[in-house]
Amino acid sequence: MVDWRRSSSDVPESRVGLSNIRTIPIILRLALTCKRIPKYIMPMINTPKTGMPAGALPMLILRVIQTGPLHGYAIAQRIHLLSSEVLAVEEGLLYPTLQKMLLKGWVTAEWGVSETNRKVRFYRLTPEGRKYLKSELAEYDRVSHAIREILRTA
Repeated sequence: MVDWRRSSSDVPESRVGLSNIRTIPIILRLALTCKRIPKYIMPMINTPKTGMPAGALPMLILRVIQTGPLHGYAIAQRIHLLSSEVLAVEEGLLYPTLQKMLLKGWVTAEWGVSETNRKVRFYRLTPEGRKYLKSELAEYDRVSHAIREILRTA
């Protein structure tokens, strides 16, 4: 197994060509000087797309809980079902996003019991969240209209 944490003294400075980047891991420094990028540097090349546009998850969460409080799993299921099973929200993305939304004041959370008798947090939209959702929906409409116009006229 290769140790990627080796110090910069393991690579000749002339090979790296950048003497002030000693804190960059050796594999990245080598990649900077290579003509081609090794496979192990860019593992996301063959990763399938999730279908979720960047930055859309908070807007979707807020829109889904606009009708009433839901717990995390129910939010993910509702987004999946309302998108005709096109969009899937991974737990590893959903809960950190909900936590950030709590910190920003867009949602509140309170503990309760789910329909399966489990202790869960129910998320509720706040007035700040409602205001943010309104502005995000307006921006989404503006951008999607511009993209439709380009696709229609190009």
